[in-house]
Amino acid sequence: MAKRSKVAQEAFDIAFPVAQQLGFDLVDAEYKKEGQDMFLRLFIDKKGGVGIDDCENFSKTIDPIFDEKLNADPDYFEVSSPGLTRPLTELSDFVRYAGEKIDVKLFKALEDGSKSFTGVSKPTEDGVLIFEKEDGLEVEVALENISKAVRHIDF
Repeated sequence: MAKRSKVAQEAFDIAFPVAQQLGFDLVDAEYKKEGQDMFLRLFIDKKGGVGIDDCENFSKTIDPIFDEKLNADPDYFEVSSPGLTRPLTELSDFVRYAGEKIDVKLFKALEDGSKSFTGVSKPTEDGVLIFEKEDGLEVEVALENISKAVRHIDF
């Protein structure tokens, strides 16, 4: 689970079921000071990515709910895509991108001595992830052994 401030976690908890109802994955929430102002940002995603219309729709839906339920009054509220190369940190991230190439760095080397590889994600529900590496071999990796994982982008 991402580490969030109390306000960000409250916003996440309020927004999570709304995001699901609208067909989005609520990826994260942050509440932070920038200059003199406090910003509340929610990050949404969906298979195939999100566009500005998706962000606007979600913002218009959740804003009145926050006005009623959120115990904070941020100066600015934004809804955004998490971006193509955001770190994948939770099992749900790997489920969302199952079948896609992922660049993986590990805390502890695999049996072949490698600490990084690119592979197609095949997550399981028990927290063990299976990747098919580019050489065709499959490796199992525990989520807690991944130091960094991002979607592989071919340009």
